[in-house]
Amino acid sequence: MKRKYIIYTIVIAMIAFASCKKEGFLNRLPLSDISPQNFFKDESDLQVYCNQYYSNLPAQTLVDADDNSDDKANLSINQFLDGTYTVPNSGGGWDFSFVRTLNFFLANYNRANISTDIKNIYVGETLFFKAMDYWNKVKTFGDVPYISTYITDTSKSVLYGTRMPHKQVMDSVLKDINFAVDNLPVNAADGRLNKYCALALKARICLWEGTYRKYFVTGDETTYLQAATDAAEQIMNSGSFSLYTTGNPQSDYYNLFIQDELKGNPEAIMPMRYLTNILTNDVDRELGQSGDGYSKDFVRSFLCTDGLPTSLSPLYKGDDSLDAEIKNRDPRLAQQIATRGFDFLNGDIITLPRIGTTVTSTGYQPIKGRSSSQAAWNANQSTYDFFIFRYAETLLIEAEAKAELGQCTQATLDATINKLRDRVGMPHMIIANLVKDPKSDFPGLPVLIDEIRRERRVELGSEGFRFDDLHRWNAGTLINNPETILGVKLLPAVRAEYPPDQVSGIVVDANYYVRVYPNITTRTWDNKLYLYPIPLQEITLNPNLKQNPGW
Repeated sequence: MKRKYIIYTIVIAMIAFASCKKEGFLNRLPLSDISPQNFFKDESDLQVYCNQYYSNLPAQTLVDADDNSDDKANLSINQFLDGTYTVPNSGGGWDFSFVRTLNFFLANYNRANISTDIKNIYVGETLFFKAMDYWNKVKTFGDVPYISTYITDTSKSVLYGTRMPHKQVMDSVLKDINFAVDNLPVNAADGRLNKYCALALKARICLWEGTYRKYFVTGDETTYLQAATDAAEQIMNSGSFSLYTTGNPQSDYYNLFIQDELKGNPEAIMPMRYLTNILTNDVDRELGQSGDGYSKDFVRSFLCTDGLPTSLSPLYKGDDSLDAEIKNRDPRLAQQIATRGFDFLNGDIITLPRIGTTVTSTGYQPIKGRSSSQAAWNANQSTYDFFIFRYAETLLIEAEAKAELGQCTQATLDATINKLRDRVGMPHMIIANLVKDPKSDFPGLPVLIDEIRRERRVELGSEGFRFDDLHRWNAGTLINNPETILGVKLLPAVRAEYPPDQVSGIVVDANYYVRVYPNITTRTWDNKLYLYPIPLQEITLNPNLKQNPGW
């Protein structure tokens, strides 16, 4: 079954590569090569056309993920957060060619001589991708032109219109993803979207939009927050998914991300899969030499094994060494960063954090998705699968949406957060026992929402969600925290244990924490960074487009 799936995936990838090259706003995909009168005849034609969408699925490869947030400080500084990003002349993500591809299908699928139910499956696939694409555009640019029809030479004036308001675009996104949920089958053909994939995307989108509307005070957030919890609960109540566990809290979380086969894994709502000599990736090797590193701020967010934050727990041993820092901490910490004894590669054992190398920038070396396998390290030979939609995220969405709605009970936590904690042997989150962390990033928030956000940060580290979270919470100022660009503490006695040439260029602050960027002690958040700028060429082509604030 796996070989069949992988071959199918390659076919999709080849079609997508041939059909979905990035083009400018006014350029066309080669849709004119397809004659609607001769192509959209039967289900096979609809399926072949929809194949090209699948390369756009958001597989979580983990490489450099979250480098654009407070969780990471890569050796290569993030230009966007550093304030050195400039308005591009073209490109910059402002691309509507995929929308045109989707709209071409929607304009022609009805020509197929098949039942409406079958047609609607492929309309559901198309609207799934349209919802995802427009949501990503809204996150990136805010208000965007919403194009609902296939544009021809006689209708291209729509390209020169104004941008549709954020909320109005997202209402159309919700309508599109609801159609996908209602029309995609529960049991789809192997490798194709099903109802639960659509529900997972809907939950993700609606949590983002609901909290965005709440924390940016734009109104009407309840509809989206309720839609998020409704979608999450449909997945939870299906009985088809659960958290992966073998009963070993010290390794199950780590092992979840280095699996050759996620098909059949109960946590995989949808996986991206690989197979030797058929379809492989280079992610394991890239993770080992990307110069990446978790920040001091991220590491500090992990609770101690008594369920208390480091600022309150008597179990916290301080951070004079990484050995002390991980002691008595949430097991997910030692399963996300390389600690003493970790096998870097085929018997190459970590002793000291490998700062001063391309392995890690901060000393907190990310190992999520990283193994000691020589076979996985070999160039482009890894067959570790990736998650596209992971059940753990669904549980976190349910908990957060319920808390934002004021509906989160102990039963809610027991069905969500506490299942995540059971996997790693952490104490349950008990509402009656929650104590506000005096060093909380969100001092004005209720403690329940604060702690759910912490759980999300810890569980989803390196999965690419963090900047989107800071955005929707209106929390970009967290980037100002100096600890977001600091690494491990490097005391003089510890520094002496390293080869001099390895640490000769390492700079530390007054408290001996590694400064990843020697000339920068802190970053300065600017609210314009919630949105990217529109490329200059697009504003020249369409005077009705107005640049985003601050750019």
